Amino acid sequence: MMKEEQITFQSDGLRIEGLVSRQSGERGVVITHPHSLYGGTMYNQVVETLVRAYQNKGLTTLRFNFRGVGESEGRYSEGKGEKEDVISALRYLYGLEKSDIDLAGYSFGAWVNAHITFSDFSVSGMIMVSPPVAFLDFSFLSSDQRIKAVVAGGRDDIAPADQISRLISTWNPAALLEVIDGADHFYSGKTDILESALSRLIR
Repeated sequence: MMKEEQITFQSDGLRIEGLVSRQSGERGVVITHPHSLYGGTMYNQVVETLVRAYQNKGLTTLRFNFRGVGESEGRYSEGKGEKEDVISALRYLYGLEKSDIDLAGYSFGAWVNAHITFSDFSVSGMIMVSPPVAFLDFSFLSSDQRIKAVVAGGRDDIAPADQISRLISTWNPAALLEVIDGADHFYSGKTDILESALSRLIR
């Protein structure tokens, strides 16, 4: 993994901690972590796999801890405040002169990212890893051309691949679905396969 720099940015007056890896060019990505109340942080192994995959494609990466996690100020906010954290992270990357910015999220992070509307910020594309469709409500999501790909584990009861397969046509019929055989929600022992899948899906 390339060197990352510790940074902070403001979100709703809260200080949010993050890690940024700068590369040349206009492309960047904000990467979000799993559920704050269940031990999710920006150091999660799937988040780190996403960071590596995007770095290898030459994008500037920004991962951060949602409010109330690690050294980030504030407290868990049921997705509403976390959405503001994502928008603030996107603005931070824009401030680094990145004008072509993607969103990538794992589990709860994918659900929060999916709430970012066209009017919130101009996001180029979105990849969702294990969106927790059996755990959180995704009924708000439809006809979003920004969703380019979804990755799911074949043995994941929080983000069941068959349920995602039914929903993805309403999210974006053109989005790709990659199912990793034998992978659970945490991609235990499968992060190398996940990374190669991501390297094919990131455009």
